[in-house]
Amino acid sequence: MATLDEVAVRARRALLPPPRLRLSDWIEGNITLPEGLSAQPGPVRLWPFQREIADAIGDPMVERVTLVKPVRVGFTTLLTSAVASFIANDPAPILCLLPAEADCRDYVVSDIEPIFGASRAVADALTRDDEEGERNTLLSRRFPGGSLKVVAAKAPRNLRRHNVRILFMDEVDGMEATAEGSPILLAERRTLSFPDRKIVLGSTPVHEDTSHVLRAWAQSDGRVFEVPCPGCGALSEILWDQIIWDDGAPESARWRCPHCREEVAERHKPAMVAQGVWRATRPEVRGHAGFRLNALVSLHSNASWARLAAEFVTAKDDPSTLQTFVNTILGQGWRGEGDELADDEMAARGEAFGLGAVPADALAVTAGVDVQHDRLECTFIGWAEGGAAFVLGHRVIWGAWDADETWQELDELLRTRFPHALGGRIGVDAVAVDAGDGTTMHRVTAFAAPRTRRRIMAIKGAPGNRPMIERAGSKTKTGARLWIVGVDTIKTMVFARLSRGASMRLSSDLPRVWHEQVASERAVLRYRRGQPVRNFERIPGRRAEALDCLVYAIAARQIVNPDWDARRAELVAGAQPVARPAPVLTSQWMKR
Repeated sequence: MATLDEVAVRARRALLPPPRLRLSDWIEGNITLPEGLSAQPGPVRLWPFQREIADAIGDPMVERVTLVKPVRVGFTTLLTSAVASFIANDPAPILCLLPAEADCRDYVVSDIEPIFGASRAVADALTRDDEEGERNTLLSRRFPGGSLKVVAAKAPRNLRRHNVRILFMDEVDGMEATAEGSPILLAERRTLSFPDRKIVLGSTPVHEDTSHVLRAWAQSDGRVFEVPCPGCGALSEILWDQIIWDDGAPESARWRCPHCREEVAERHKPAMVAQGVWRATRPEVRGHAGFRLNALVSLHSNASWARLAAEFVTAKDDPSTLQTFVNTILGQGWRGEGDELADDEMAARGEAFGLGAVPADALAVTAGVDVQHDRLECTFIGWAEGGAAFVLGHRVIWGAWDADETWQELDELLRTRFPHALGGRIGVDAVAVDAGDGTTMHRVTAFAAPRTRRRIMAIKGAPGNRPMIERAGSKTKTGARLWIVGVDTIKTMVFARLSRGASMRLSSDLPRVWHEQVASERAVLRYRRGQPVRNFERIPGRRAEALDCLVYAIAARQIVNPDWDARRAELVAGAQPVARPAPVLTSQWMKR
């Protein structure tokens, strides 16, 4: 038996005139990409796999649309065009939810304003305030019959103030639970008063076990995009394990049909995609259209199979870059590796290099400093041009945190230039010093501020899905500037790198206690306010100073951009003895 809400929706839809155009047709006839926004400015021409997504968004019988997306498939343009369609054809309160305030402003300035300004169908609507006379702002626009608001998920108050019929949520895997719960659920609750609501959710997935978009797709009809094989005609979803290339030649990449095993060259891809179709893997689900894409069907020139194969070859040995490839190119969630580290295995991997003999490939050095009340601990990491890390050594400076002598000793340590295998000496390029302890913060910022030119930074760790390092939005009470380090982001990378071993190598000079402290935490999955959250938790009885130092030194690497060739030449030149001119003996005999 139908519910009262379903009856109301059907009644309203029965009164509506049939749409003259599908949303995909409307977009192609009305949306224009301006110069500078797209490599191909002018009227929008949707790719074949975009058309059904657009039509599902415009279908009044589909309440929810979920898109698991990679990069390079034009979702942002499609999303903006869909917003424009509702403004022009079906005015309603519309809410666009993005992870952070900066994302909101960038989306409005970089996408909404240029596209709307170049598309006559919506430009007029957004330049007129409606009859209530409310003022338009950058993130809030009113138009006859509705409004458009772009808000950040980080501030729950942004969601309490709005009731909306149309809800667009982008990059939901970058949204974290707030004090009031999941921002995604909070936003969806703002649509409950509208029986004909529309909820569109899209994201590049991050972690498989905590992904919001993958969980939503699993509740949908689960559509996959399949293309015909030029040889046998069978339909298949193009998957990464079907892309092959000759050894050492990613430019030879091609697709192997899983049915007939024929190897298909890149030149056939446009025709295959043009004939592609979406197939629902769970057709019994009604009202929730779910789409899953990867970049292998993208027609962008920089998404050719050869280009993607070359990117994979570059990324595959480093878990952090490999995760980026899996997330952004394959559109898949990352399965965490190294949920717990084994300190004895790490200790057994020690190699014969260190601060007394920096290896030839390590052409930059960063340091991370953890501040305790009776000592300072410091870990040094050398960095290769390709991204490999060499943990060179760890030093402990004993002394009270508020004693000038303690900080003077740290300053001297950070000024040290260490012997390098190329013959010269190498110094420290950047340092991150922990100022997260409220007691020691003032002392740390006082140390770092006058050494800014040496890239010595006062930092504070922050949990959650954050950038590795970014400037704090405001200064401390004393006027000092802090940098915020995304500790969970870096720990995820550290655990993956150390579990594989190839891209993070360890010095045999590291003390045994260093390995124990690096292995002091484990990654666990917890539920916070009903949402799965991946956290790092301390193993009881262990200390974590070395792990913190390691995290901070990796964060410091993010602000270093050396000229690798110049650095290499400088170190080689430093090995050559300086040619001193022969002494010149002067005589007074000519003056006689």
